[in-house]
Amino acid sequence: MQFEPRNPDYARTVNDSFAAQGMMQSLGAAITALAPGQAEITAPLNPAFGQQQGYAHAGFTFSLADTAAGYAALSLLPPGHEVLSSEMKLHLLAPGRGQRLIARGEVVKPGRRLVIVRADVWAEDGENRTHTATLLGTIVPVPL
Repeated sequence: MQFEPRNPDYARTVNDSFAAQGMMQSLGAAITALAPGQAEITAPLNPAFGQQQGYAHAGFTFSLADTAAGYAALSLLPPGHEVLSSEMKLHLLAPGRGQRLIARGEVVKPGRRLVIVRADVWAEDGENRTHTATLLGTIVPVPL
């Protein structure tokens, strides 16, 4: 779906907000793609963020999906806004293993008070990608 950003400088707004997130810095995450209503965040699959069987921890997967979905929403908001997650549901589909996780967030339905979002997460292992999770949630626009 094609969306028109309400902030002509949405990319700077998103990147500045992302740079202020200590959690994403700790995970080694980066924004690797950004368009109106879409955001992709990638992070190395560090053993420190794994669970007892060596797969990506659900909390790590959730953090990337939530952040990608949130920045997809922020890319459509007018200047002077930020976002907060209100409700999220994560479906874990397969174990996350490999070199990195890729979370692609997108806006399903924008709104002034609530933005419905989704994100899909893939684990990349060499040439192979495995769809490991799908998130569906609600983002609340917050005026600064």
